[in-house]
Parts: sequence; C-alpha cells; structure tokens
Amino acid sequence: MWLKTLLTVSPAAAASVPKQGRTKWCLWLASIMVVMGLGQLLGISPVDSLQAAEVVAQGSAEVLKGAPELAAADYPRVGNSSSRAVVWILAQMHLFFAAFVLAVPLFVVVIEWVGVKTGDARYDDMAHEFMKVSMTAYSITALFGGTLAFALFLLYPDFMGYMLEVFGSQVLVYALLFFLESAILYMYYYSWYALRYGNAKYVHLSLGLLLNVVGTTLLVIANAWATFMMAPSGVDANGAVTGDIWEIIRGPLWNPVNLHRFIANIAFGGAIVGAYAAYKFLSGRSNTEKAHYDWMGYTSNFIAVLSFLPLPFAGYWLMAEVYAYSQQMGITAMGGILAWLFIVQAVLIGTILLASNYYLWSGMSRTEGSYRYKWLVKYIAIVLTGGFLVWVTPHTLILSAKEVAALGGSHHHLLGPLGIMPAKNIAVNLMLIVTFLSFQLYRRSDKVATVSWAPAGNALMVAIYVIAVVNVIFAGVYYGYFTNTVYKVGSSVMQVVSTLVVIVAGVVIDGMMYKGAKKLPSEWGKVSNRSQYALFALPVAFTWLMALMGYVRSSVRGSWHVYTVMKDSSPDNFIPAIGYAGNMMTIVTVMFLLCVLFVFWIASLSSTKQIPPDSQ
Repeated sequence: MWLKTLLTVSPAAAASVPKQGRTKWCLWLASIMVVMGLGQLLGISPVDSLQAAEVVAQGSAEVLKGAPELAAADYPRVGNSSSRAVVWILAQMHLFFAAFVLAVPLFVVVIEWVGVKTGDARYDDMAHEFMKVSMTAYSITALFGGTLAFALFLLYPDFMGYMLEVFGSQVLVYALLFFLESAILYMYYYSWYALRYGNAKYVHLSLGLLLNVVGTTLLVIANAWATFMMAPSGVDANGAVTGDIWEIIRGPLWNPVNLHRFIANIAFGGAIVGAYAAYKFLSGRSNTEKAHYDWMGYTSNFIAVLSFLPLPFAGYWLMAEVYAYSQQMGITAMGGILAWLFIVQAVLIGTILLASNYYLWSGMSRTEGSYRYKWLVKYIAIVLTGGFLVWVTPHTLILSAKEVAALGGSHHHLLGPLGIMPAKNIAVNLMLIVTFLSFQLYRRSDKVATVSWAPAGNALMVAIYVIAVVNVIFAGVYYGYFTNTVYKVGSSVMQVVSTLVVIVAGVVIDGMMYKGAKKLPSEWGKVSNRSQYALFALPVAFTWLMALMGYVRSSVRGSWHVYTVMKDSSPDNFIPAIGYAGNMMTIVTVMFLLCVLFVFWIASLSSTKQIPPDSQ
C-alpha cells in the first residue's frame, strides 16, 4: 500500500503539462542526473552541481527552441549509427551499473547484521569494503542514466512523449527517489565508523535498511515502464489512458520481472564483488591480506551461487506469463528467430555453474576435513558435464540440403530428443541439485556434527536427494515424452518443486545439525590462483547473460514500441539479426568490464598511502 500511495498521481494532472514542456522538463531532469553524477565522481558539492545542471538544462532548452525540427524528428541518425544502437549501448550500460549498485547494499546490510549478531568485526570491515567498491559505480550509474535520458528524448521524442502522457508525474517521483537514495547512500557510507558501536550501530543499520527500501522502489518503478512496453495495461487499443496509474503499473508482467530482476541483481552483484576479491587476492603480498580476500571471495561466491539457484525458476514464471499474455511473443522468444539464443544462454549458465562448482571444490583444500567428501567431486563433475551437453543440444540443426538428405531430416535420430524442453528441464534441475550438493559439502568440510541424531539427519538428507533426482528424471521422461503438451508443461512444476525441496531441506537440516558443531582448523588463503580465475569467469558470464536476455526481452515486441499500441515506424522496426546483436552484446560487455576494472582501481587507490620521502 505504501508503494501505491507513493506512485498514485492524477493522470489528468500529468496530462495537463504540454508535450513540449514535458520534454524540456525531462531534459532538465536528465541534466541534473548527468551533472550530479559528474559531481559525485569529481567531488563537486551538490549545490554547485545543481547550479551547473541548470546551465546545461537551459542550453538544452535553447537547442529545442532553435531547432524544432530536431525535437519533432522522430528517429534521427547519429552519424553512421542508428538511434537504436546508441540507446542500446547507453541503456545496457546503465542497467549493468544500476543492477550492481542496487544489489550491493542488499547483502551488505545482511553482512553488517551478521557482524553485529556474532560480534565479529571482520564482517563489518568486509561490508564496508563492499560499499567502498560500489561508491564509484554509483556515480557512473548516474552518468549513464542521465545520458540515456538525453538520448531517448532527443532521438525518440514521440515515443517518450507518449510514455510521459501515460506515466506523467511518476517520472518526478523517480527523480525524487534518486535524490533521496543519494542522500541516504552518503550518510550510510560516511557514517560507518561514526555509528559503529552500541545503539548507534542500529541507527546505521536502519539507514542501510532505508537505503534498500528506496533502491528497491526505484527498481520496481523502472520495471513498470519496461513491462508496460511489453504488456500494456490501463490503456485502450488506441493507447488512450483508461485506468489509474496503479492499474498501468501493475501489468501482467510487472511482478514476474520484479522477482526475476531482484534475484538476478543480487547474483550479479555478488559475482562483481567476487571478482574484486580475486583481484585483490592475486595482487596481495602478505598472507594476512590474501587470507582476508580469500574469505571475501568465498562470501561473494556464496551470495552469487545461493541467489542464482532459484533464478531459473523465476525465469520460468516470467516466460509463462509472457505466453499467457501473448502466445505470439512467447513463440517469438522460444520458437522463432530468438530460439537459438537459448542455446547461447545454456552455454553461459553452464559456464556459471561449472565455474562456481570449481571454486567450491578448490576451496575445500582450506580444511583437512574435506577429504571426507572429495570422492564425490568426480561424480558431480560428470552430472554437470552431461547436463551441460544435453542443455546445449539443439533440436533442429542448421543444415544444407545435401546434409538434410544424408541425415534423413533436420532432426538427428538419436540426439533430436535431447533438443526439446523435457530433456533440458531434466538437465538443468540435476545441474542445480548437484551445484547445491557442492555448496553443502563445502559448508560441511570444516565441521563435525555433535548432535546425537547426526546419522539419521544424514540418512534423511540422502533420501531427499535420491527421491528428488528420481522425481526429476521420471517427470521429465514419462510426462515429457509419453503424454500430451499439458502434462509436459505441468511436469516442469514437479521438477522445480523437487529442486527447491532439496535446497530448503538442505539449509534447514544442516542449520540444525551443525549448530554448535566442532570446528576443524581452516587456513584462509590456502587456495590456488586457478580458483580466483573462476571468480573472474563469473562476472564475464553474468554480464554477457544479462545483455543476452535483455535483447530477448526487448526483441519479443517485434516492430512495436508499446506492444499492439504504439508502432515503431523507424527504419529499425525489426528484430536485429543474431550476428549484429551478438556484436552489440559483446561491445557492451567489454565496455562494462573495463569500467569495472576502473572501479576496482579507484577502490584500491583510496587505501594506498605514499610513504613520506623523509622516512624512506
């Protein structure tokens, strides 16, 4: 209800603002975002930043006055590049950084709370260092966001004008929340040591909680704009607003996208800070420094893996809602030109799972107790490899006429059945189950259970794993290959439930069984450099995967700006070719990773002190 109250503004009041005035006002808003971002990066005070923003905004308004044909021209080209290419890069870079800076405070507050409950100051120091990494990224997020706003209003004025007519003053709410988030973020970070002990620590935790509430609200507002373009609600067939703003926001895809992006952002943020920990580990010189960043890397991988495990299920829900809203969009995504991209998705997700498991296996060398479980590693690796091969097997092969004649069709008579969803559902669920098993074995490797019912608890856990695996395979084979489509789709629910039961039961049983367990000696920092390369592989795969699925989500609209409501009449009103899209995704991935390296360098530079010449 609090979100509904915050967002509810009269559509009539929003529509009363002239279109040209709304465009100028939004340019002024974008100017503030750009200049404030530059100010944060360069250390300029907020007051000076606002004054500079007014100058930029006035200049932007003069451009509109002096060149009305530019403001009215719907799709000007930028040099030899299309408007879509420019907006694509800016939007994707902004989303990358926004996902990172929204995710970090979510798990930082949890880590800080763990430090309070355990009394271990190391958790507090680690949480502070995670926030330090995200501070520069926050400024870069604002810069890309402001530049994106400029590009949208200058290159797509008609489309943005319509979006303003629909959402009206919610853009102002978004801007106010952005300023509020900035203020709370600076108070939270810079008061860390001023509010570190006693009751003051709870004031600091409250600031962190408030920061996450505002950040999550920003996320769900932005999601409403994106999902309205895919599944508009609260408007008629001609695009006229017929409902209140809450009806417009709460479209059929809003909650699925909210859940999917929320989980994905946490996994993505964990992967990024894990790469930072690996970067610091490899450059560390002392054993103490390596031990600290080894522990930091383990925590980051823990966050990324634990968040990633339920992510495919959130994706299932999203695609089910897409099909329910428009079968055409669903077919375009899963059975049309975009279908082959899910093979690429399988490769990337397989990379994430293999890298995560390898890091866990390498980390087991930190403790002597890991010898009890190492014999299971080869079997986990076999399941992961087999599942990966099934997942990347296509159903329809791209063949020449001669090859089709030699094969007897476009489907391989042995491998063809592995290319359909029942086989892939079996593969992905088994891969997730054994990934959780790796995580569970790692968590147990430095502990010895002391409770009397430990043997019974282990037997129960083994039984849960066996039943889940049998259920996943049976549901996939029987319902997937010997029943009709309704049962095929329904069987995936059984498989998802089986996997979730394993994860939930494993967390609960281990939490009870190893409470007060005997700790075995662990030696942090005693891992190979190869394990740190796995932490580098995670953000690369995650970033490329986010770019890929962003392209799929946007492309299912086809030639529509707002699906079935506002037609795209530009020269780019088609789904980009896969090769072109792959190049664009690779460009933004490389750009983001280079920016991340810059953020790592800045974060490291802040803790570097030069020795005075007299003391050398």
